Amino acid sequence: MSKLTRDQVLKLAHLSRLKLTDEEIERFSKELSEILTYVETLDQADTQGLQPTYQVTGLKNVMRDDEVIDYQAKPKDLLAEAPATEKNQFKVKRVLE
Repeated sequence: MSKLTRDQVLKLAHLSRLKLTDEEIERFSKELSEILTYVETLDQADTQGLQPTYQVTGLKNVMRDDEVIDYQAKPKDLLAEAPATEKNQFKVKRVLE
């Protein structure tokens, strides 16, 4: 896999609603390229004759206690990150007709 281009990283950042610095763009380009190279290596693994599995450890229903996290974000700050707002609410495309 060739290295992800700056434009590809910027497109991913745009789709993820992230604002990246030039240093972050360079770092993510390298890191994402390494991840894709690893996935390509996995894609070449011979899996003929192996049983499909979704879970390999045998663990079932491992739970943790719920923890309340006090999050101090102001609604104004959260709305500022949204692509569209109207009357102090998030504006989204219609889901149901």
